[in-house]
Amino acid sequence: MSKKKMLGSHVKELLSGVSDHGSAHLSEVETDLAQTALLLGEAIEKLGVSFLALHSAVLKEQDEISMIIDAGSISEDSIDRLKTIQQEIAQHINSAVTCLQFQDLTSQLISRTMQRCEGLREVLTALGVVGDDLATDTESDDIAHLLKETTLRLEKQSADLKDLLRKAVHQKHLDSGDIELF
Repeated sequence: MSKKKMLGSHVKELLSGVSDHGSAHLSEVETDLAQTALLLGEAIEKLGVSFLALHSAVLKEQDEISMIIDAGSISEDSIDRLKTIQQEIAQHINSAVTCLQFQDLTSQLISRTMQRCEGLREVLTALGVVGDDLATDTESDDIAHLLKETTLRLEKQSADLKDLLRKAVHQKHLDSGDIELF
């Protein structure tokens, strides 16, 4: 086999291998992301129900304490401490429920990651098509031209994906109060 034929064979093998192995790994990534999203959704739902039940129980307790206070059988210092505790409890529960809203942020990030995976799948598919179309006896100049065209096509696909996903979730911390969603 001549050097030119060997080059075509090696390039074909490389492109097909990158496409096949990349697609297999990408499928695993997508499966993991889907499972993560499912588990996250279930966990947030259960946490939300638990926090709301806790809040309901605390409200009942606070109502009972209010009745004791209204009956006048407790000192003013104790009343002030109880009111402060009630305010702290309400603040903590509200803060916990607000933190549960991170599900929306993480769901958006997972969705964007899935879109990026789809974009990468298109790139890998394009490489596979080029590898399949490449004959083992293709001349070096033809291989160079085909690789250049493929590079330009991949750059366009990458730019299109970047434009599609231009906006990002800028939230760095749940308590920072700076949410810029799509």
